[in-house]
Amino acid sequence: MTTKVRLGIIGLGAQGSMYAKFIADGLVPNMEVAAIADHNPEKAAVAAENYPDAVFFEDYLELLESGTVDAIVTCVPHFLHPQMGIDALQRNVHALVEKPAGVYTKQVAELNAFAESKPELSFGIMFNQRNNPLYIRLKEIVDNGEIGNILRTNWIITNWWRPQGYYDQSAWRATWGGEGGGVLVNQAPHQLDLWQWICGVPKSVYSKVAFGYRRNIAVEDEVTALVDYGNGATGVFVTATHELTGTDRFEIVGDQGKIVVENSKTATVTRLNRPERELSESMDMDDVKKLFMGQLNVAELYTQETIEFDSPWGAQHAGVLENFAANILDGTPLLAPGSDGIKGVRLANAIHLSAWTGQEVSLDFDEDQFLAELNSRIAEEGTFPERN
Repeated sequence: MTTKVRLGIIGLGAQGSMYAKFIADGLVPNMEVAAIADHNPEKAAVAAENYPDAVFFEDYLELLESGTVDAIVTCVPHFLHPQMGIDALQRNVHALVEKPAGVYTKQVAELNAFAESKPELSFGIMFNQRNNPLYIRLKEIVDNGEIGNILRTNWIITNWWRPQGYYDQSAWRATWGGEGGGVLVNQAPHQLDLWQWICGVPKSVYSKVAFGYRRNIAVEDEVTALVDYGNGATGVFVTATHELTGTDRFEIVGDQGKIVVENSKTATVTRLNRPERELSESMDMDDVKKLFMGQLNVAELYTQETIEFDSPWGAQHAGVLENFAANILDGTPLLAPGSDGIKGVRLANAIHLSAWTGQEVSLDFDEDQFLAELNSRIAEEGTFPERN
């Protein structure tokens, strides 16, 4: 068996170039850049200069049928990921799709179904934050029951500041037909994934979403969503692209503790010595007085731990690539199976649909209703084709 996976990179933009450089610099030892596809013929010279051993194609289908690659990664606009993933798997080429897996669940479900029919092929998604040692540890803590049953979660992630020039750089950006949405599909997919990966998938959502609130765009630039987990637990997700000095704070409250993450870097984990209700019921009024006067010995109630890991930029992406290659070569379990990509897309769709209808929306929503709403907005723009 070969020791390196021959990778084809589809799309030599910012993301594709970054992955190519990681591999060329040796950060992904079990992978090599074997081919590059980009519909822009000018990228051929860039590819030749930086990756002279890679074959260049203007048509990604020619790359898939060339026999030069074992696997591909899709570094293209969101709408294209599902079909490119299917096209690769159809030709027995392993597929790693960039996040998000697509724009609407109907197309992502088709990709998942096709991938399921090809179990011998590797199918992954670039959820690089799942390779962040901090979030890996926090998932372990929650899964092990160290903070008990989850009662409430909330994530404020508003440090995505994007000035108007960012949106004006291309005609497809921040449009329904070209990008499929705003902050939910472009900046926040990693958080939508981690939130559900660690805390579980909600049952329903009610949202208030502002479209073109502080930017001259058609899509959302501010989101507030309230989710219901179906067992009394709730969660809140807030994100925006117009705060110059934004916030990144993630909280998980359980009946036996709490996790607070600041700036996706430092986590404070509080573990109660007993479930909160037991502590409550064990205290009389004298204890309450001590509590109000700051005289209660908190060491009798809980312990706290601060967790922080060194996670150099680029290591997470390179780690997902290396893990994907290892899955192909020796069956190492995937950090981010491609089938998981639908969860973040589904939640984003439900948030949009709730905002559009003004109603609480089940995560088991009508996919055709969502697509009709999306297509009505694409038709209003009159620039891009409607989707099916």
